[in-house]
Amino acid sequence: MRIALVIEYNGTHFSGWQRQPGTRTVQECVETAVSAVADTPLRVVCAGRTDAGVHALGQVVHFDAPVTRAPRAWTFGVNANLPDDISVIRVHEVGEDFHARFSALRRHYRYVIFNREVRPAVLAGRVSWVYRPLDEARMAQAASALLGEHDFSSYRAYACQAKNPVRTVHALEVARNGPFVTIDVVANAFLHHMVRNIAGVLIDIGAGKRPPRWAEEVLRARDRQLGGVNAPPHGLYFVGVQYPEVHGVASVSPGISTGISPDIAPGIAQPPRFW
Repeated sequence: MRIALVIEYNGTHFSGWQRQPGTRTVQECVETAVSAVADTPLRVVCAGRTDAGVHALGQVVHFDAPVTRAPRAWTFGVNANLPDDISVIRVHEVGEDFHARFSALRRHYRYVIFNREVRPAVLAGRVSWVYRPLDEARMAQAASALLGEHDFSSYRAYACQAKNPVRTVHALEVARNGPFVTIDVVANAFLHHMVRNIAGVLIDIGAGKRPPRWAEEVLRARDRQLGGVNAPPHGLYFVGVQYPEVHGVASVSPGISTGISPDIAPGIAQPPRFW
């Protein structure tokens, strides 16, 4: 039986998703928990790996279970064996043709900036703090140049192992509500550090350090050395994944209101905001 889990986690105290010897990772904790419920060692596959400090609201994983358990048993059994900073929020029984990574059509990330003169305390580790005033209209203007299919070599990490740097960005929106500035990006797939590098460029533009056209100039250069600063990881959230309806997997609850137009990003909802 193939099982898909939708999970959320606070990435503050994890060294990222991928299992690594001698360090705490999300994958290790999830595999330990599902193995306890199945009473046998299991491996899980995720929709998208996240770096150290990055959070998730709608991460999707799948595994093949040699035993039968009710969805409720998987939900509460796995949660009983997980630390407090990871939680299974939904369980789906899926066919063998479902793959958490390769079946995904689109992925949605959100970068959250807390924009005020003094640093946050309650939200420390959950938002990226920028003390300089940001002009979200300039950021949105710059972001429009990144829509569509492009070579995003300038926006990926030097260590990125993807063979092809071409990605399609379906939606890229910048919004403000009080001190919170959010950058929502929906794409078919992402390169390593792609969203954080986009955020770094847009932050410099919003702060007036660069003109809006700089985002496109960086894109056209196809050279990471000409890009902006890699924004901190703790403002980044893996929001959700869109799959073909045939699989019946909903990454984020459809009851959550969405600010991204459904004709641009069908099936992907936004997470609750911080305000």
